Amino acid sequence: MKQFIPILPLIFSVLASLSGCSQKDRFPDRDLSDDQLTVTETEFTGPSHERNFVFLSTAGDTSLTVPWLLETTPDSNVVFREARGWISRESIWEPFLAEQWETPPTRYPARILPHGTLRIVVGDRGIVDGLIYIQEPRILELALGTLLSQWAGPREERLQLLEASIYVGQETRNGVVLDMARLSSTEIQPLGDWAFLTSGDSLQVIVQGDMEHNVESPPNYRGWVRLGTEELHWPSLMIRWTSTSAHQPARRDLPISWAISSTSEPIDGNLEVSASEIITGTGAGPVLPVQALLEVAGDISIDGRSFPVRGLFNHRRR
Repeated sequence: MKQFIPILPLIFSVLASLSGCSQKDRFPDRDLSDDQLTVTETEFTGPSHERNFVFLSTAGDTSLTVPWLLETTPDSNVVFREARGWISRESIWEPFLAEQWETPPTRYPARILPHGTLRIVVGDRGIVDGLIYIQEPRILELALGTLLSQWAGPREERLQLLEASIYVGQETRNGVVLDMARLSSTEIQPLGDWAFLTSGDSLQVIVQGDMEHNVESPPNYRGWVRLGTEELHWPSLMIRWTSTSAHQPARRDLPISWAISSTSEPIDGNLEVSASEIITGTGAGPVLPVQALLEVAGDISIDGRSFPVRGLFNHRRR
């Protein structure tokens, strides 16, 4: 684990200004760009690019979950950008970052940019080394460290696991970060729910649905796993809702527990919600868009070995 040393906000501001000029990030392949997918729906004219950083603590007496969710949506004359962040200590959720802005059209809309209270630390070769939230007197800093594992998905998703540290107030916590880049469009089914789970330092699991969840016929899920020094890929998982709770503002049922199984992989498990942060969108109805950040805990059995897991399950319906 790299030692994390907080840097003066002035240095952060200088480094963040460089991020808009860089075409490279930690990933070895090129940025997802708006010429790779064309959509014709009226909601937006380009793909929606997601870049998600999720920090989970792996040590200490209290759990700490910090998701930073960044999204860009190109239109014909503008790029809509959004950055949101939350911190959850012991299952108590608190939003800290909420930025929405517009930028001119660009060939690389997936590239993340600083704005307002969001700063970006850029290192050698344009690699993103950290994220910072600054709104005096509060400063929250995420420092990305050693790369542990990386994978690519069938629809150009890019996934990385990294050692990381986070600095909140006078406290520094070590853990692991999921760095996820993916795109969705209205021309094809949007990619579905995803989850990031850990069992201390021994196990990290990422799962993602091939499309948004349909209660009558759940989508196929894929899994990427780091188990010690071993890397596993599960191309076919079933993640079934075993219980739900009505969310009246969106007039939708939301999952509160899941069963995990596979006909081809030696895996099974169960997850339950321990806390949630739910964002209800706007629209004509009768049902409304919803995004639920669900803090979960449970057990996963891999080839007969059982692991207690906890983490974040991101459920979204557009």
